[in-house]
Amino acid sequence: MFTRADQTVEDCLEVFETVARAGVKHMGFKDIGVDFDTLVELNRRIKDAGAASYLEVVSATKEACLESARAARRIGVDWVMGGTEAAEILEILDGSGIDYLPFPGRPAGHPTALGGRPGDVEEDCRRFEAMGCAGVDLLAYRATEADPLELVRAARRATKGTLVVAGSVDSPDRIRALAEAGADAFTIGSAAFDGSFSPRKGALGSQLEDILAAAVMRSAA
Repeated sequence: MFTRADQTVEDCLEVFETVARAGVKHMGFKDIGVDFDTLVELNRRIKDAGAASYLEVVSATKEACLESARAARRIGVDWVMGGTEAAEILEILDGSGIDYLPFPGRPAGHPTALGGRPGDVEEDCRRFEAMGCAGVDLLAYRATEADPLELVRAARRATKGTLVVAGSVDSPDRIRALAEAGADAFTIGSAAFDGSFSPRKGALGSQLEDILAAAVMRSAA
């Protein structure tokens, strides 16, 4: 994710080439932090590089979330992530070919925290799947009421689709734990941009190399 602290980084277009050279094939952003035209250009570069593009909705109000979904459709991303207004967002995206991964649980605030117990997450995931969502976007490591990995396992029980864990994935240990709990994918932004994933390596390119190596290692295990 071209994001830090739940906002798209202002120099996203400048750092795009570094991300593409590292071999990243899934790239995303928020519709907060830069203007609409910048997001259109970033999305164009992502798709021209042969990568899949994602917009994650983190707006605080219902109408703002729906407007983010409308923006995602205009931008032409491949996936929309986040938001809890699943029925309304699916309607906005209908016919666009965009896949949707809503937030299960009770997300709130900015940066977003996640309330809810494993049973709440499991119930939401079953409901979203019945509605035709492609999976879910789970803020497991932002949990305030439950163990993060218990939430992942609950979501996996209820989700046949894509289970993405977003937020505060900042170490190889967390990547390994998520894979073992059943997650299909994760997002990472701040930990790459601030250098905390690999503290001994400051450059973004080096951070991405280590992140990809950790992900590949788990896929091969």
